[in-house]
Amino acid sequence: MPKSVTNRPIATRQNPESCEPLKVRRSASSIVFGSTRLPAGSFSPRERATLEALQASEVEFVDNPQFHRAGALRRIFDEPAAIAPPDVSWYRPLLDERPLAPTRDRTPRTSKSVVLTAAQERTIFAQLNFARFRVADLRRRALRTELTTARAREMLVWHATAERVRKQIAEANLGLVLAMSKRVRSAELDFGDLMSEGNMALMRSVDKFDFGRGFKFSTYGCRAILKAYSRLGLKTQKYRQHFPVEFDPELERADQAGDLRAKRANDDLQEVKDLFHSNRAGLSEIERTVIFHRYGLDRPIHAATLTLEQVGLIVGVTKERVRQIQNKALEKIRLAMISMSPSLARSLPTIAGFQN
Repeated sequence: MPKSVTNRPIATRQNPESCEPLKVRRSASSIVFGSTRLPAGSFSPRERATLEALQASEVEFVDNPQFHRAGALRRIFDEPAAIAPPDVSWYRPLLDERPLAPTRDRTPRTSKSVVLTAAQERTIFAQLNFARFRVADLRRRALRTELTTARAREMLVWHATAERVRKQIAEANLGLVLAMSKRVRSAELDFGDLMSEGNMALMRSVDKFDFGRGFKFSTYGCRAILKAYSRLGLKTQKYRQHFPVEFDPELERADQAGDLRAKRANDDLQEVKDLFHSNRAGLSEIERTVIFHRYGLDRPIHAATLTLEQVGLIVGVTKERVRQIQNKALEKIRLAMISMSPSLARSLPTIAGFQN
């Protein structure tokens, strides 16, 4: 991985008056940057906050020899053709959908995304790092000597340019996050967590990619995203080892529809049992005996029910006669249930194995 170039001597520069590291100082009427005091009225609150943040932390960038040559600004920003910003409207709805679930109304990604060529990638990464190089150079000069209002404005312009190009690079490569998330098929990792971790890994890759080596960004970015997913999996696994109850599948995966169906079937079964025991259907004694043994009423749950032949041996008739008695008794029960509740009658075939 390429190492970012930083201005390390700046971070340890001491204030000769207090012998303490320079800190951001705010004033209602001015902005203090190093030893320079700028009028606060010349900058908006957002610009003042940006200048204070630039003073408080170093500006990292990937250096390149062409930044130090004459005419670097013209070669990097003026000569190359403008690269159109990508359309990422296809990507945002994925965060609210199930992974890999196609939608009919979504325009195919290939018709909206912008695939950068190798030359375009080198150009846009050069723009990003050159803008940061200029910000770091202006910051170093300001902390050593003096920062004028014009140079502060220039620093803000270069910082805004770097942020704009960084966002453009990340949006042009969002497809890498989706492609890598498809390769990670783990029930332990949530799709939203994968997308979030992949986006952060993508941004880190943009900051550290060395375009001067001649490789495509996808070669570097895909590996960085997969390594981030690997770290996320290890962290999730370790967390589940410490808190196993929170990640119990039986507690997490609720089947509300199945529970409602089971509850409704159990209530219907109780109605049928009450109807049978009260004999509101007007069953004869032999019909009650056949239904009792055939469908296991009042038997323990999961207990085996008797076959037609076994019930015939009990009542002393043939298997076919038991079938006739059973169908006649079921019809009586169905008519009695219709008089009680039509909806309950429709559920009769699913209750306790009742079938015609």
